[in-house]
Amino acid sequence: MPDTPLSALETHLGYWLRMVSNQVSHRFALKVEAMEVTVAEWVMLRELYEVPAMVPSQLAGKLDLTRGAISKLADRLENKGLVTRTADETDKRSHTLAITGAGRELVPQLAALADENDALFFGHLSAGERQTLLDILGKITRQTGIRTPPTG
Repeated sequence: MPDTPLSALETHLGYWLRMVSNQVSHRFALKVEAMEVTVAEWVMLRELYEVPAMVPSQLAGKLDLTRGAISKLADRLENKGLVTRTADETDKRSHTLAITGAGRELVPQLAALADENDALFFGHLSAGERQTLLDILGKITRQTGIRTPPTG
């Protein structure tokens, strides 16, 4: 037996953050998987939704993923008809990724699922409480240098 009393799990903020995060993430993953995409695919589609096209290396930097991970996601999304690859006319080794019409139609539906999921878990908070939580989580990510978007 240690001489120093151990702190209870419930006294750690990380314990509570993980408990909430696991549930929020799991419920959202189930919702998007019902639409036949993964959370990582949703994140990539959402980024591509805002631009006409993007080179994979730029997308990798923006999402803080490896080029290999972007390539695998692009393969899956291309097979689903949600993304296209277009070879660069001046450099055949390079290509761009663009969202297809089907992908463009799907993104608002997935965004609605994200909104519904947020409402389920955070809808009982006041607008001020939600803003405070956003501010605190933003401060933590900035102070610790966290850049990687949640993709799974």
